[in-house]
Amino acid sequence: MERPNPIVKRKHLDVLKVRVGRGFSINELKEVNLSIREARKMGLYIDERRKSMHSENVEVLRNYLSNLRPLRKGE
Repeated sequence: MERPNPIVKRKHLDVLKVRVGRGFSINELKEVNLSIREARKMGLYIDERRKSMHSENVEVLRNYLSNLRPLRKGE
């Protein structure tokens, strides 16, 4: 399973632009109960500078973890 890409939104001349971000924010990791250390062990990129939290990124992380966790339990 490939790593999820974080989405970042920015405003440019009153137009909202969306692009692939540098990494997930710490607030997004907290929302899915994942520590920075665990996320890095899974190979997820973390952007410690970013303070925002996007619901799209939280949903992507939840889906990624739900698909990944059964594999860890040996199922």
